[in-house]
Amino acid sequence: QVQLVESGGGLVQPGGSLRLSCAASGGTTNQYAMGWFRQPPGKEREFVAAIRFSTNRIYYEDSVKGRFTISGDKAKKTVSLQMTSLKPEDTAVYYCAADPAPIQSTIRSAQAYDYWGQGTQVTVSS
Repeated sequence: QVQLVESGGGLVQPGGSLRLSCAASGGTTNQYAMGWFRQPPGKEREFVAAIRFSTNRIYYEDSVKGRFTISGDKAKKTVSLQMTSLKPEDTAVYYCAADPAPIQSTIRSAQAYDYWGQGTQVTVSS
């Protein structure tokens, strides 16, 4: 069983930065992908970014490219999301997720991820 614990959310002004972190414990392997999803108020959960540890390939949702950076340490079983130039539309609950058998065609799909953290609130407001 894999457990994921996120940290680092909070309130930030537009244009500001935040860093989210996620630590995994349990049966992860170097084949895992770890990613970040978010759920804005009243909307469905959406993909933000992911890293596939076996290849170190990184994936981003188009609206965060150039503003968000995902990084991971497979030895420490951690993944982080550095968010800059934050906008009010980035406001959401952010979730860390892990996929034990990632494939490229589904790495942006929430249904592909078996393990989820509890979520951390990010609010971008003046």
